[in-house]
Amino acid sequence: MYRLRGVVLPDGTDRDVWVSDGRISFEPVEGTRLLDGGFLVPGLVDAHCHPGIGVGGPTTLAEAAAQALTDRDAGTLLIRDCGVPIDTRPLQARADLPRIIRGGRHLALPKRYVPGLGVDLDHPDQLPAAVAEQAAAGDGWVKLVGDWIDRGVGDLAPLWPDDVLAEAVKVAHEAGARVTAHVFGEDALPGLINAGIDCLEHGTGLSADLLAEMARRGTALVPTLINIENFSGIADQAVRYPRYAAHMRKLHAGVADMVRAALDTGVAVYAGTDAGGMVEHGRLADEVEALNRSGMPREEALAAASWAAREWLGHEGIAHGAPADLVVYDADPREDLAVLRRPRHILLRGTLIR
Repeated sequence: MYRLRGVVLPDGTDRDVWVSDGRISFEPVEGTRLLDGGFLVPGLVDAHCHPGIGVGGPTTLAEAAAQALTDRDAGTLLIRDCGVPIDTRPLQARADLPRIIRGGRHLALPKRYVPGLGVDLDHPDQLPAAVAEQAAAGDGWVKLVGDWIDRGVGDLAPLWPDDVLAEAVKVAHEAGARVTAHVFGEDALPGLINAGIDCLEHGTGLSADLLAEMARRGTALVPTLINIENFSGIADQAVRYPRYAAHMRKLHAGVADMVRAALDTGVAVYAGTDAGGMVEHGRLADEVEALNRSGMPREEALAAASWAAREWLGHEGIAHGAPADLVVYDADPREDLAVLRRPRHILLRGTLIR
């Protein structure tokens, strides 16, 4: 049991906080150990993370646990798994690992995504049934591959017809699940948004009109900026597909403007690293700083990786009776986001990690 005194974010109140039986109390608890105070931040959230994907594809469960520990030690205490090829339910049973919201496996078509990561459907019409299956298997999220390189046309192209997308999203919503999609280019976006999708990952091809429609519908965006930095390298390797390579470079060049437009339009933007494969785990602070460089004010960028993201995903922040998942910093991260790299204390489920 612990007692902390510090500035509690987001409201900025200087107060005492007690931790007992894994929960937060705003009322005194006897027999607590006093911890150094500072700035108390609700446990950080990586809203696009892949514990279970490595450089070579699917990992072992032990490797996935090591990835999650790396995230935890950087202050990430809640992960929205955005599609993994292994069953990570055993990780959810471990009290020493971040809380994980499982999204099931990516839904794709043959040769239209990274081999071995997703479920490849034989025909687009199978998507609604596959969505129903993944909705039942996950924790309230389903992940689609919205576009990928089509080698027949030599560029990014949508995977699913619009009517199939609309039916698939309807099926998910009726099952109580939300749907998100990987999407880089422009052509797949109208169908996904008009189908009522709940979130878009990357979204580098978004235009002003589409962002306005997202804001109207309440569609969220997780831009994964530190992963988009890999676009130039991807383009360099795509020598057989010059049209695709040029497209990827153009998308990379315009991503900061897209994020600024999303913010100006009122789209809800959250922090996600896309860790796994091309991005190392534990880099959420880099993503928060990248959001700030793209025009998101510091406090909003922090919120996108903490209290705002927790609310979006249905998890409490620092509140009386809430689970004790919080990070303590010596200085105010709203003034200097680099502070996120130096947590003084991390408490997960009421246990002092450091």
